[in-house]
Amino acid sequence: MSAREDILGRVRRAIADVDEEQRRDEIDWGYGAAVSTGDLDSVERFAERVADYRAVVERVPADALSATVARALDGVGGSVLADDDLRERLAIDIAWRDDDELSPAELDRIGAVVTTAAVGIANTGTIVLDHGAGQGRRAVSLVPDVHVCIVDAAQIVTDVPEAVARLIADGAAGRPQTWISGPSATSDIELDRVEGVHGPRTLHVVIVE
Repeated sequence: MSAREDILGRVRRAIADVDEEQRRDEIDWGYGAAVSTGDLDSVERFAERVADYRAVVERVPADALSATVARALDGVGGSVLADDDLRERLAIDIAWRDDDELSPAELDRIGAVVTTAAVGIANTGTIVLDHGAGQGRRAVSLVPDVHVCIVDAAQIVTDVPEAVARLIADGAAGRPQTWISGPSATSDIELDRVEGVHGPRTLHVVIVE
């Protein structure tokens, strides 16, 4: 018997005397509801927690979005990836590049990527990409060294259960997802931190209010 079969067998034996109706009645159907974000509202908590991860965070009105993204990209070497709809929204005159299924080596030569997001999670400072419109395929957000991510304030929820419920309601459950909590970073046994090992070295989050 495999370890998996052994564990599943123990679970089945443990719940054998509980009927299906009883199990269903005991489910907490409040899962996914908004929870407390303490003394801060969800947008303030999200900005605080994202900054805790050493990401750059800016909160701007909609009419300042283009100028803010342009400043974030100033000095980035190489071209910048973004899909057509996002380029049209930003209307910035820079060296845009199309993602024509670029190889990992080609993506590594890209200066930055600009994406939108699906959900922002206030209590964990996490950004979720479901790789729908404005977000590109998964590799696009993982390989370039700089990621500028645009999060609309209305996309920010309080906690992970609420985020999961939102993603399911939006039909994202069947799509690949990337959950981002700050720039890529890792550390060795002596806690020497190295950034950019398995994702962008720089994460710049623009919250649009």
